[in-house]
Amino acid sequence: MREQRVHMVPRGTLVALVGNPNCGKTALFNRLTGSRQKVANYAGATVEKKEGQLSQPDGRALRVLDLPGIYSLYPRSEDERVACAVLTGHSAGEKRPDALVCVVDATNLRRGLRLVLAVQRLGLPCLVVLNMADLAERRGLKIDAAALSAQLGLPVVRSVAVQSGGDAEVRAWLAAEPWRQASALPAAADLPPAAASAADHGRIEADHAQVQALLQRLGLDSLVPDVWSDRIDRVVLHPVWGPLILLAVLFLMFQAVFAWANGPMDMIKAGTEALQAQALAAWPEVWWRDLLVQGLLAGMGGVLVFLPQILILFFFILLLEESGYLPRAAFLLDRIMGGVGLSGRSFIPLLSSFACAVPGILATRTIANRRDRMVTILIAPLMTCSARLPVYALLIGAFVPAGHWWGLQLQGLVLLGLYLAGIAGGMGVAWLLKQFTASGRQARPLMMELPSYHWPTLRGLAIGLWQRAQIFLQRVGSVILLLTIALWWLASYPQAPAGALGPAIEHSYAGQIGHALQIVFAPLGFNWQISVALLTGMAAREVAIGALATVYAVVAADGSGAAAGALAPVLASQWSLATGMALLAWYIFAPQCLSTLAAIHRESGGWKLPALTVLYQLALAYGAAFLAFRLFSAWGGST
Repeated sequence: MREQRVHMVPRGTLVALVGNPNCGKTALFNRLTGSRQKVANYAGATVEKKEGQLSQPDGRALRVLDLPGIYSLYPRSEDERVACAVLTGHSAGEKRPDALVCVVDATNLRRGLRLVLAVQRLGLPCLVVLNMADLAERRGLKIDAAALSAQLGLPVVRSVAVQSGGDAEVRAWLAAEPWRQASALPAAADLPPAAASAADHGRIEADHAQVQALLQRLGLDSLVPDVWSDRIDRVVLHPVWGPLILLAVLFLMFQAVFAWANGPMDMIKAGTEALQAQALAAWPEVWWRDLLVQGLLAGMGGVLVFLPQILILFFFILLLEESGYLPRAAFLLDRIMGGVGLSGRSFIPLLSSFACAVPGILATRTIANRRDRMVTILIAPLMTCSARLPVYALLIGAFVPAGHWWGLQLQGLVLLGLYLAGIAGGMGVAWLLKQFTASGRQARPLMMELPSYHWPTLRGLAIGLWQRAQIFLQRVGSVILLLTIALWWLASYPQAPAGALGPAIEHSYAGQIGHALQIVFAPLGFNWQISVALLTGMAAREVAIGALATVYAVVAADGSGAAAGALAPVLASQWSLATGMALLAWYIFAPQCLSTLAAIHRESGGWKLPALTVLYQLALAYGAAFLAFRLFSAWGGST
């Protein structure tokens, strides 16, 4: 008997927002739904599903779906394929929309109207929204919504999604619900092919001609340049000034990530330590207290402590994206990316990976070329994420003197070198893959829209940051918490026998594993204690510091458990400089946490790419650590 898969779909009236990228669709979605939003994944896909609720005057609520931006119904990327599947009624776990709101950038009617004609053929009730109508008027574009409606045979309204009340006409159309009077929902359309056929090309050309004729009849066929955007682009996209401005922006961004986050991170650390102290004082010394303090509280603190850095980085990314600068940055880096077999579109995911590799890997969904997407996923873990910073700070403080070189702080230069080494490693891996794959050597010119500059809205930034925080805590936090509990058990059992000497962890499963791994890591100058730290670091980078503090029986003078400050001089006295530098080299290239590997598995659809990631990163880390240990030993760093 053939198995039949049944998908349960949510009930209720569904309205989907569709439009080109950068048309203001998401801004309209935020205006309509406010905080009544939820973000999940489409069934069987890794593309995010943004859904909200719109309350009607009669008390009923509409489900509002923000579809990924598309240019046509012939999908190229995974985002576009999912959007087309929803529009045609082929999306698993989601009903076909009852009505569509087609958002058009009023400053670029030619591009938007071609999508309107394609969507119109789906047979669904449709409202055309002329968004950014205020910008169009300032450029001298006088769009007669009623005349355009008569030409299209569809209702047309105006919108300024970034302004309060700018969605009034959209709300009025949805509240009137004339589209509900349709006799029956059309049958699901055929799923568009990935590539247009000869007949489809003919239809596309016909749409081009129809749009041109329509714009001529309305007197809107002349191009009206965005004077201010063009003036800014003369500087921002200049072959000399453009890259310098980009470097300044990136420098400011990373400085802010580390400088602005100190206060919130200290508060989270203090709160976690206070909870741990209260738990230690309130409950007797039993196993479940250790589980709560060392497992749950320590694991939750290890996750939350890096949330401020991630939110600050995403604040800048959202700011650059909503202002229109981010596509320009990708354009400026396209030549560099092309040299290693990628395109400028890989820049944004790699930039996100400096906060955490997981959101960086998720951001690759916008890359249409599958080969480029997989290579970007493969090298994203080599970007120095925020979880590496505690380890870097500990080792640099222990083994690099706080002096100056040519007027620059030596420790700061070493930290910068670690970041650059990770970037160079990623570009090197991409270049090697380019040499061994025929598709990697093919020239792929970057085709990217450069939207007009505009001021971001605080509302949009706040909603975007809230969504990023939720996604990070759900997808990363749960994994790290579970793994931290598992590692606590390995480090706690079996307990040391009576009269045993040395730290209790040496007698645990984790200690036994560390001694076994020491055989492998001895050529790098690593002892069994470091081997335990490397094992725990697979769950989360920062866990390695706690592991080293435990095995060396280091406790802060105040007894609070904040061992990082007391640990540095102990490591400096017991390790050689060669060992410290080798461990730094290891962490530049070592495999990321297991949550990163899980994200790679979800995005690639199998275990082949995660396995390849682990293998090549282990090889790079081992080779770099071996070379560092030998070089510094020869230089006189060994003891």
